[in-house]
Amino acid sequence: MNTSTQCIIIGASHAAVQLIISLRQNGWAGGITVISDEAHLPYQRPPLSKAYLANTVQDEQLALRAPAAYEKLDISFKLNTRVTAIDTDKKHVHLDNGDLLSFDKLALCTGARARPLPIPGADLNAVHYLRTMDDVKGIQASAATAKSAVIIGGGYIGLETAASLTKLGVKVTVLETESRLLKRVASPQVSAFYLRLHTEEGIDIRLNTQAAELMGDQTLSQVVCADGTAIEADMAIIGIGVIANTELATDAGLAVDNGIVVNEFAQTSHADIVAAGDCTNHPNPILNRNLRLESVPNAVEQAKAAAASLCGGEKPYAELPWFWSDQFDVKLQIAGMNQGYTEAVVRGDINNGRSFSVFYTANNKILAADCINRPKDFMLAKKLILQNIECNSASLSDEHIELKSLLQ
Repeated sequence: MNTSTQCIIIGASHAAVQLIISLRQNGWAGGITVISDEAHLPYQRPPLSKAYLANTVQDEQLALRAPAAYEKLDISFKLNTRVTAIDTDKKHVHLDNGDLLSFDKLALCTGARARPLPIPGADLNAVHYLRTMDDVKGIQASAATAKSAVIIGGGYIGLETAASLTKLGVKVTVLETESRLLKRVASPQVSAFYLRLHTEEGIDIRLNTQAAELMGDQTLSQVVCADGTAIEADMAIIGIGVIANTELATDAGLAVDNGIVVNEFAQTSHADIVAAGDCTNHPNPILNRNLRLESVPNAVEQAKAAAASLCGGEKPYAELPWFWSDQFDVKLQIAGMNQGYTEAVVRGDINNGRSFSVFYTANNKILAADCINRPKDFMLAKKLILQNIECNSASLSDEHIELKSLLQ
């Protein structure tokens, strides 16, 4: 391959790091430049709301690769640098310092950003979002002196943050606008378990509650709810979801629809531009639909497909989505996507203890599984989903019947 060809990667994410590695493995001999608007080399994001916030993991342990690894791969980084525009005709990217960089191939690994909360007081000191390492450093600084915190949003980020702050000795209140936690992604049974878990750990969960205003003299002191209730708080974390970073793609004329539209090879609507990770809307042949995923496994596997495409090959991306969440002593592992399920089958005691699985089924086929402290169930669930095996509810719920026996 021509050593003079240049590949630019926008974003220093999990997808970007896998793309770097896979490009070299696929024989890319040209230059590779990674542009990031953060000050840090690529780092793991999942631990940010968990071990990193709880001070059990340090900065260097977050690194996806050591600096020496990038030197060995001959990778150039432009940190604290933002791409302001992409010229697809001239194959230039415009940087915020006025520079232009030329590319032969371009990869968009732009990820997503925290969704802002448009209420008065959201710009007060000690009001935080959690998306980057620097975000967490700000949260830790507030938590060092805070006695109480309000978390706005009862999704996974909100609940993980609640658990981490509780470990740091901060009294936490979680506000959730819906009638149950995790309503968008989990069954009522799993929602009820997480309500029990966090309540048992001393967290005040308030459902059907909307934050209306954040109040304080420069620094937060109160969160006022829509019903007029005021909650004293030394800090607040807003966790109401994310927005895919697609603006560069849109302005460059690429197809965008709830993410940068790519095919199974991670190719965009431009022949020399690929995209991978949280920012993409991609086809999944296993689920038989297009979707946008916020998941490390998705970012990594899609980046492998993107690298193959940039090197002239074809490696279709076709993976079963999976996710995880750590809260207190509970590890949740999720296999598949539960949209369209007609029954949630519980295996184990969901009302006592902290170990069970929920299988989401339709027409006796397993669509997804939520496995709480049950790694073996999780591994077998993935196989059962991929093999499209018919399983009746009685077999799934009966712990005397081994899941392994249901495999073909």
